[in-house]
Amino acid sequence: MDARKLLRVIPVWMLGVLVLVPFDGASGADAEDTIARVKPSVVAVGTFERTRSPPFQFRGTGFVIGDGTLIATNDHVLPGTLNTERSEQIAILLPGKAAEEGARASVYVRAARAVGRDAEHDIAILKIEGAPLAPLSLGESTSVREGRSVYFTGFPIGSVLGAHAATHRALVAAITPIAIPQGNASQLNAATMRRLAAGTFPVFQLDGTAYPGNSGSPVYEAGSGSVIGVINMVLARATKESLLSQPSGITYAVPVEYLRALLATLR
Repeated sequence: MDARKLLRVIPVWMLGVLVLVPFDGASGADAEDTIARVKPSVVAVGTFERTRSPPFQFRGTGFVIGDGTLIATNDHVLPGTLNTERSEQIAILLPGKAAEEGARASVYVRAARAVGRDAEHDIAILKIEGAPLAPLSLGESTSVREGRSVYFTGFPIGSVLGAHAATHRALVAAITPIAIPQGNASQLNAATMRRLAAGTFPVFQLDGTAYPGNSGSPVYEAGSGSVIGVINMVLARATKESLLSQPSGITYAVPVEYLRALLATLR
């Protein structure tokens, strides 16, 4: 018998070969279920002004936490000032079935206000009006190790592509300090100086690529859906990659423990 045919009919265990099967913590079906469960809790964050066009202006991503009336996002996603003369306000946009069928977007806009901000870790919490939404559970970021498979869901380039949440798969490639001292004084910029003065803290470096608009997206476990970090596209990159003339494909996430700490101050 041809040797190649013989190998096809002999059971693997008889060959004495150890077969390693990749495992990412969840089967394909489990991952699909997890994503379907997470997506309704991911919202677009922006500002709303009834008299402008479009009334809702996208700024980033957020996700529901706590009692269902709280939204976590990045602090830099929130506007520095609001046009109070035109009744501009912070708001979230809720993509849904009716919106896909052509219902007015204003039906799915909820007014919000900032109730907690942590500029150092670039985390913010909003309080929304109306009925509670389904919150995501917060995991334990301190137990995360390099090599863990995760997902993040948000609105990449949302101002162009619209409020259509997209999910990306990633690997925790490294757990690294947010600020790395530069080789000489001429390489230090204002952002790095502030970060070094405030002290470093660890962030997750992911091998997945996030885009503008993904800021504030939840990074979650493939199997459980528990959030272990928050995508950050400004604070980490500006500090760690300030010498690069072009942005890299590396994505950073702030560990969820800092969101937990901010949430605790609201109770």
